[in-house]
Amino acid sequence: MAPTTIRTVCAHDCPDQCSLIATVENGRVVRVQGDPEHPFTAGFACTKVNREHELVHSPERVKTPLRRTGKKGAAEFVPVTWDAALDEIETRWTAIVREDGPLAILGYAYSAHQGVFNRGLVLGFFHALGASRLKAGTVCDTCAYDAWEAVAGDVGGNDPESVVDSDLVISWSADLHTTNVHMWPLIEEARRRGATLIVIDPRRTESAKRADWHIPVNVGTDAALALGMMHVLAREGLVDRDYIARATLGFDRLEREVLPRFTPSRVAAITGVAAADVERLARSYGRARAPYIRLGQGMTRSAQGGAAMRAAALLPGVVGAYAKWGGGAVLGTATEFGLDLGAIRRPSGPAKTREVNHSRMGDALLTMKDPPLRALYVAANNPAVTCPDARAVRRGLAREDLFTVVHDPFLTDTARYADIVLPATTYLETEDFHRSYGSYYMQRAAQVVAPQGEARSSLAMAQELARRMGVRDAVFSMSMDELIATIFRGARGPITSVDPATLRDHQPMKLPLPEGGPRWATPSGRLEFYSETLAAQGIAAMPDWAPDAMETRDAGRWPLKLLTAPGYYQSHTAFSGNVTLRRRAGAPECMLHPDEAAKRGLRDGDGVTLVNDLGEVRMRLRVSDETAPGLVLVVGQRPSGESDDTTVNMLCSTRYSDIGEGATYQSTYLDVRR
Repeated sequence: MAPTTIRTVCAHDCPDQCSLIATVENGRVVRVQGDPEHPFTAGFACTKVNREHELVHSPERVKTPLRRTGKKGAAEFVPVTWDAALDEIETRWTAIVREDGPLAILGYAYSAHQGVFNRGLVLGFFHALGASRLKAGTVCDTCAYDAWEAVAGDVGGNDPESVVDSDLVISWSADLHTTNVHMWPLIEEARRRGATLIVIDPRRTESAKRADWHIPVNVGTDAALALGMMHVLAREGLVDRDYIARATLGFDRLEREVLPRFTPSRVAAITGVAAADVERLARSYGRARAPYIRLGQGMTRSAQGGAAMRAAALLPGVVGAYAKWGGGAVLGTATEFGLDLGAIRRPSGPAKTREVNHSRMGDALLTMKDPPLRALYVAANNPAVTCPDARAVRRGLAREDLFTVVHDPFLTDTARYADIVLPATTYLETEDFHRSYGSYYMQRAAQVVAPQGEARSSLAMAQELARRMGVRDAVFSMSMDELIATIFRGARGPITSVDPATLRDHQPMKLPLPEGGPRWATPSGRLEFYSETLAAQGIAAMPDWAPDAMETRDAGRWPLKLLTAPGYYQSHTAFSGNVTLRRRAGAPECMLHPDEAAKRGLRDGDGVTLVNDLGEVRMRLRVSDETAPGLVLVVGQRPSGESDDTTVNMLCSTRYSDIGEGATYQSTYLDVRR
């Protein structure tokens, strides 16, 4: 049979959400490449997705439902039929609901499949069931997005494609080469036209190596740097007073009450950025015609992460850049689409009920009462690796009285603790609808190949579980056409001009954006330097920075601060099933500056232990000046089987960030020993 090509969409957790061309031969995916007709994907796919055919047809795939036979965590299972697995789930859940109510069940689907329905409909099932709800995303992005919303409202930022017309681009806490690679050619086009690229990052990333100027900032001090820039902008008359009067709220208070404390010399002492460089950066930004900032989430995964995002996101407001084509900033674009996702994520069920914070999963499994959690369903996530205090998560998963079901293509660290493992499809085996969170494109994805083995999609699972548990909302029996029509029916904003039927050709479509930059959706209708909403919640009304007492205490006990970042070949464990990518990534490693290694008598390639009050983690050492003294860098989320059954998140506490109850991985202190 001759090869055929099928247009589909990458569903990995990545802002680019690429349109792909998959080549299929004899029922197998043999090639995956970027769609040349998609303006943002631009005809190329990243190194990870280029190997996606290996992931789909990996011999490590879970092919049939499995039932546990051994101790939890031992990964001892026997194959069972789908009917037997589903019957057991239905029987156990029905008994739990009868005895303790639905709150005794916790279920969630998270980010390993970004399809609107394969992710959202599972959430909708548990919402309608009345189960305990996971406050998902706190391990990743709630701090970043809650901070953005406090400043701008529930809107997206400036069009990333406009960056080609910028004359100054700042990549702030975003390693574009690893996590947003399709923005790089647009920035290169801007540079060919004369633009300057500045990278602000504690680490000399691949993006930083290629930039015109890399500014290494101390971890957790980004707010101070942004406020220092504002201090200089105000001092030197580089503030757009007309824009501030027309479109913002509270800059006068910030300028009067906060900015005087952030002189270049004080900012230098806090951030490690020389005072002269603080001034140079501010002047370059203030004198640019259309400066553009690509905001990354990394700066928000610390105790003062919300303040950092607020301060950086407000900078374009100081100079009026949000109103300029080629200027402004973007963190994420998803909310701008205005789709009625509540129709599938919250079809029925109580408006409010008990929540479990994603970052405190272990604590919930171990200590939650009235009722305790008795059943757990996990799809498209691997909490045994990704959650803070991962040892506590594993202790919770090891409970013999916790009935755990994991739906995944691979036998993950979490699945090893399951009572029932269900084989899941990859996104190339499913149909779905996607909207990007790093550009303004949407697209319907075609199924490329049939499910491998006995795998079933998350969408199919949500509908089957709803049928068995008596959840009768219409969304659990809808076709794909009907589901898409549902989320468009209650949509708001520019997307209401789009006929969802036009998406059936699987072509990418760009959201029609309003002219003149973002339309602020804050309570005041303005960009808010001062937030009454946050003040009412007991959070600082204006962004600020001060030494954090807990960090100061921990720094007195442990000499190194942790910096984590996505890996080029293994950004998260969804790619762990690809043998080629695992081999290219090599063994899990940590990185120390040569001075720190010398202090400890360590050499490149040594086996080392990372240690703090929460335990020990074993890795291989790489010695490099890519990071500054005082830091230890760990790149990528890796299965613990690759590092002696440990993962770096075992060393991270469950402390919350200042906004959004987010994880604080970058507020972790530790040491490295032989």
